[in-house]
Amino acid sequence: MASVLNMAGSQRMLSQLVLKNFYECKYQTCDYSEMRIALNKLERTNKILQEGNAEIKLEVLQHPEIQNTFKELEPHLNFVLESLKDFNNYNNIPIPKLKAEVDSCLVKMEKIVNQFQKVSEAEINTLKIIEYELAALSLLVLLFEIFFIINPAIRKISTQNKKLKEISWHQSHAFNSHMQNLKDLQHVLKIEKKATNQQALVDCIIDELNDLEVVSKNMQKSIEEGTIETSQLDTFLDKFSFKEKVV
Repeated sequence: MASVLNMAGSQRMLSQLVLKNFYECKYQTCDYSEMRIALNKLERTNKILQEGNAEIKLEVLQHPEIQNTFKELEPHLNFVLESLKDFNNYNNIPIPKLKAEVDSCLVKMEKIVNQFQKVSEAEINTLKIIEYELAALSLLVLLFEIFFIINPAIRKISTQNKKLKEISWHQSHAFNSHMQNLKDLQHVLKIEKKATNQQALVDCIIDELNDLEVVSKNMQKSIEEGTIETSQLDTFLDKFSFKEKVV
């Protein structure tokens, strides 16, 4: 759209340039090549603004209001182009008529520039609205992730850590209790003289060792379960983090 506005402004300038060149040819030294270039540019610019141009990536004009203004411009512009193409006919051109036609071209071209500008402003406002909508959508997605993904994950991790601490405390308490019993039985076994009592103490020690083995297995099982759940959470958070990076 910036290119279109620039080209429409150039068309407006060219209409004044050909009139200036005509006055130079009429009353001073005429530079026919400069006049020819200006006329060709004026005609080509008018055509590109309406029909587009693939080389400079301008699309065909699709705005009915601007198309109508170009139709209003067409007879005035054709008169100027046809009158000035024949250099040998400059003395026969009525100057007031030519000036009036150029002035009419200038008015229509000014209107075209303003219409293109309004279209450009409308497109910019549309882009702004889209940006605001995308920003709002991004904010909603972020809030959704915080409340329904991150917070539950954090609460689950916190609950899991608390659970592991409780398991650790209970299991270590039971473990220490059995270890203390073993120490006491060991001490009693050293000072006991009767064989029957010694055998009973050995049986008690074996029972304590069996109980200690059960406690040890329970501790290991609880730690493994907690580790698995924690690793699952870590894997989930890693995937979530990866998605965040991709976004």
